[in-house]
Amino acid sequence: MGSAGAPGSARDGCRYLPIAEHGLIGDLRTVALVGTDGTIDWYCCPSFDSPSVFGAVLDADRGGRFELAATGPATTKQFYFPDTNVLITRMLTEEGVSEIQDFMPVATDAGPAAEAVGHRLIRRVLCVRGTMTFRAAIAPRFGYGAVPHALRPIANGVLFDSGELSLALSSSVALEDDGQDASARFTLDQGQTAVFVLDCLDGRIPRPMCSLGQAEDLFTETVAFWRRWVGQSRYRGRWREMVHRSALTLKLLTYAPTGAMVAAPTTSLPERIGGNRNWDYRYLWVRDAAFCVYALLRLGFTSEAEAFMGFLTERVRQGTIGPSGPLQIMYGIDGRTDLPERELAHLEGYRGSAPVRVGNGAAEQLQLDIYGALIDSIYLYDKWGRPISSDHWEAVCALVDWVCEHWDRPDEGVWETRGGRRNFLYSRLMCWVAIERAMRIARRRGLPADVNRWGRQRDAIYHRIMDKGWSVHRQAFVQHEDDDVLDAAVLMMPMTKFIAPTDPKWLSTLDALTEQLVSDSLVHRYDPLASRDGVGGEEGTFSICSFWYVEALTRAGRLDDARLAFEKMLTYANHLGLYAEEISHAGEQLGNFPQAFTHLALISAAFNLDRELG
Repeated sequence: MGSAGAPGSARDGCRYLPIAEHGLIGDLRTVALVGTDGTIDWYCCPSFDSPSVFGAVLDADRGGRFELAATGPATTKQFYFPDTNVLITRMLTEEGVSEIQDFMPVATDAGPAAEAVGHRLIRRVLCVRGTMTFRAAIAPRFGYGAVPHALRPIANGVLFDSGELSLALSSSVALEDDGQDASARFTLDQGQTAVFVLDCLDGRIPRPMCSLGQAEDLFTETVAFWRRWVGQSRYRGRWREMVHRSALTLKLLTYAPTGAMVAAPTTSLPERIGGNRNWDYRYLWVRDAAFCVYALLRLGFTSEAEAFMGFLTERVRQGTIGPSGPLQIMYGIDGRTDLPERELAHLEGYRGSAPVRVGNGAAEQLQLDIYGALIDSIYLYDKWGRPISSDHWEAVCALVDWVCEHWDRPDEGVWETRGGRRNFLYSRLMCWVAIERAMRIARRRGLPADVNRWGRQRDAIYHRIMDKGWSVHRQAFVQHEDDDVLDAAVLMMPMTKFIAPTDPKWLSTLDALTEQLVSDSLVHRYDPLASRDGVGGEEGTFSICSFWYVEALTRAGRLDDARLAFEKMLTYANHLGLYAEEISHAGEQLGNFPQAFTHLALISAAFNLDRELG
């Protein structure tokens, strides 16, 4: 992946780096965002959805950060160690060249990383050429910057203690402290190394100092882990580097203890600077995770799919039929169902974009499309992974029976609108998918099912969509019944095999979407003013919709248009190949970062475009 230049180490007078000027590291339990200037701006521990200890991306003054940089003016370039999630930030100055290696060891059954279960964040500084002086400033702010902490010296470092959580910082160079924060200033000659290790103790006693040799061993082990994992990929197409970076990113967003996948590892990064569309994405959305399973299965990663299936089967077993059905649309990464939404008024938000929210009230919404996404992923897992178990099949039948009884209910839809429930076309479409895919499994495997009843309901949904979802005025399929609002979600119609990709009605819809929602290769999900979504304000283009558009063009046989749109979308990735949720009219990445939905859509679009190009 190409590198990005970020001259200067003080953010050029700006308190916030652009969202895209960050890389991601993690250990399959939590992650950290590392800026191109060497500052860690976001880190929650011990898990994705824990309160932040470094949250400068949401408040530059009160959020906390871990700065590490050359003391003088520097140009920085950032890249991933090839085929890994180990991040390298190089600093070029007149005095020399250095690099910061940021990584989090991943717990394995054997090897040095097995001791890193307690979330060990390692920062190695290497002087590659010349002699360079560095500065470090470690300023954690517990509980999203709201919980005070004490600092006390320990062997080779300091301990930050908030009462509920402790961070042990050990360093190979001398540290100073002011009773709250720690800092260091040190000089390295060519070939010399310094190491900072931050341990999330979570009730445990501090570990012995991590020596330079141990840090080297953990670096080697972490590199080997990621290379072994991505080496399982079966993708050999034209866009291998971008596809594998997307796969590595999806893996980083996986919570290993349960198999859950977060939609994104951040909260409240705005969809528009100064706007209020700021949400917490650090949870498992059934829809997003199901689509992730599809993307990873395409590449040959079956164990992730198996873990997710186990997670969802357990939710079905434990759940009861409530107002939103047998499944919630989202869960905590540990499976919890209560995700109360609240605002953190003491944080200003990224570049003043308040409010900052934690928790997500959409967890209580009815979104019927999740059943189609889930059962489609089960169908693909049964086809490409392992045969579905009897327990899984019983759960599928229960879900399909429920869908047959409730598919015609109005809901909040795939975009989680807050303007009241409507009869969304996409929700109907995915209910059709849920029933149709379950029927395929039953017939292929000879499994018991009431396929006659299922078939009647499947056909009723088809006729409802064709009768009520088609706008004569627009000559297109529209967002919901009784209106003419266009919606990029209908791009999924040919992708789910509901309609032929060359059907005249579909081609007319594709033309209407191109004219109204597409700007260059970028696609708006809908017009929020026309849709009356209950949130208000403007938003950027949705990157997942842009990749759906590529796939729709591909399936319609418009390969030149599809390839051009895909190549253009690749130019909107950041320097590491990462995508946030949205892209502004000026090409700036906005929204939570990086977003799983976008990366899984990239994988799907690349796979299918490759296949059609031959």
